[in-house]
Amino acid sequence: MRFAFFFPGQGSQSLNMMAGFAGMPIVKAAFDEASAVLNLDLWAMINGGDADLINETVNTQPLMLAAGVAAWRAYQELGGKLPAALAGHSLGEYTALVASGSLLFTDAVRLVRLRAELMQEAVPQGQGAMAAVLGLDDEAVRQVCAQAEKECAGETAEAVNFNSPGQVVIAGSAAAIAHAVELAKAAGAKRAVPLPVSVPSHCRLMKPAAEKLAKALQNTDIKTPQIRVIHNADVAAHNDAVAIKDALVRQLYSPVRWTETVSLLVSEGITESAECGPGKVLAGLAKRIDKAAVCTALVSEDAVRGFIAAH
Repeated sequence: MRFAFFFPGQGSQSLNMMAGFAGMPIVKAAFDEASAVLNLDLWAMINGGDADLINETVNTQPLMLAAGVAAWRAYQELGGKLPAALAGHSLGEYTALVASGSLLFTDAVRLVRLRAELMQEAVPQGQGAMAAVLGLDDEAVRQVCAQAEKECAGETAEAVNFNSPGQVVIAGSAAAIAHAVELAKAAGAKRAVPLPVSVPSHCRLMKPAAEKLAKALQNTDIKTPQIRVIHNADVAAHNDAVAIKDALVRQLYSPVRWTETVSLLVSEGITESAECGPGKVLAGLAKRIDKAAVCTALVSEDAVRGFIAAH
């Protein structure tokens, strides 16, 4: 039976998020490896008491990368079969590339920390915003954003995460997103709620960050993936380093096309998947995208063992 592995991005972090793997030294070792690169104790951070600290973008991105890689290594150590395809939501795309053998873990740690710094630098704290819009179709959300941009001259509002039918995240300038939230409610959205993030990811405000990230990627060694990785920006897999780097650069200012990613796999007969990393966000989205899609969240050693036994 063929199955896919999905890697979560920002928003799935929580304190003590690797507690389910307490008996597996390989998990702590992955955090130690990432910590050494950054000269920062990531393990202490997730097992501490400061939620604000792990929610800062510059910390969240390396933490989620380390968590996904740690869970992947735990799965391999327990004898899990290789998936037929990999995909990661936003930041999770880097984790997927590490799992595919395309990108060295230590290089990925450096890249995601830089990516986070560049994103924060591109839009200073308080100037950008993101919001989740529930209960409107994709086109209605796009129209709401277009109207918000028109009515807030010179401001940005874009649909940036197509997470599942009826769940779209918007991002842009704080004023335009606040206005778009009101417009979405007026257009019949069940809910339109601001998200607690400091950076408006995946909108055109991230273009300056993308240009700087492209320079860092020029000096990064990327190999042909050993497992197919489906990218966010174009819902396609790439084999050569130039195309993979280009997909990572475009990903910063392009929408995350998650609904299409899951739908593509289902259309190929890959209906089973595992969410490799903390949280159950992607497992929940899979069900909403296609009733045939079954995604298991590998949040503990027991969950991993159960998935391996069933596959």
